[in-house]
Amino acid sequence: MPPLGGTTGLSGWGVGRFRTAWKPPGAAEVPVTLGGVPAAATWRRTPQPQCAPGAFALLRSPQPTKSSRRGPARAVNHHEYCASVLTLKTESDAELAVAAAQAGAAVVRTMYGDSLPRFEKTSGDFATAADLAAEKAICDILRTARPDDAVTGEEGGHQGAGDAARRWLVDPLCGTLNYAAHTTLVAVNVALRVGTDITAAASADPFAEEVFWTDGERACLRRGGVDEELTPSPDSRLVDVNLDPPFPNASSFRAVRLLADPDFVQGFRPRVVSTTLAVAWVAAGRRAAYITDGHLRDSVHFSTGIALCRAAGCTVTGIHGQPLHTGAGGLIVAADRQTHAALLDMIGSQAPSDR
Repeated sequence: MPPLGGTTGLSGWGVGRFRTAWKPPGAAEVPVTLGGVPAAATWRRTPQPQCAPGAFALLRSPQPTKSSRRGPARAVNHHEYCASVLTLKTESDAELAVAAAQAGAAVVRTMYGDSLPRFEKTSGDFATAADLAAEKAICDILRTARPDDAVTGEEGGHQGAGDAARRWLVDPLCGTLNYAAHTTLVAVNVALRVGTDITAAASADPFAEEVFWTDGERACLRRGGVDEELTPSPDSRLVDVNLDPPFPNASSFRAVRLLADPDFVQGFRPRVVSTTLAVAWVAAGRRAAYITDGHLRDSVHFSTGIALCRAAGCTVTGIHGQPLHTGAGGLIVAADRQTHAALLDMIGSQAPSDR
């Protein structure tokens, strides 16, 4: 990709590795603050040949040296970042979901390992400064590109009309407890609900620098700028179970009981990673299944993973095999029908009369 033309207007460096102020002649700039840090990134409409008409571009560079953080700005070799220019075609909700998830992931990755303030939510649950910063980065991008859409964020709650036909569901850091314990098993989830359907979604792994995404019809993994179709597979026999509350069906189902079920132990190998990244892994063939309790309609945590699994062709139902978001709720996503049927039998044995 050729270097961008124009004049240099560097104003400093912000959170992550986003170049802050590249100014092609005549370009209209729309500033975006990542994580509350001014001038951390700039979305802009640009007539450059590598960008589609009407596109937004988010420009990134390697982390600057200390000498470039203060004092007079200096020009940089634009070849450093041209290979990582992210072009966002504004007509594509899926590309917007990917871009927003990537922006949140950059914040999460940059703040990893720091001693971060915590904000208690409930007993045993909290948000960190990284959760808040990543959500702000994501929401800034969504509001810039889709100002009329509503947004629901895990930390910021509902924004926009309550009855909005288009609503973005944002989980800026799924796996906060992992992250706070300096464990890199986390995801950044962004999904768009139009009416009752999730029509676009992306789940970013900040540390593997992978993005699982769907436009509602196909499901792909984007890595190094290249997309590959997601293909579910039961071959690993790994089943992730969610052991975190809430447990609305505790009297008839607890995922933890599966760990003591001889049939489960014989047929599968349990895993507990405590992040919905594992739901995307089912779509990608890295897990045979995922199981959780809970009522998940419009869940900022699960909507993205569910959409990925559906688009990839997984079997997706409620905890007792009923249609999703009905009856007892819960979730079983499995790579194939055979795996799903086997797990359904084991779950049913906990309380057959409840089915």
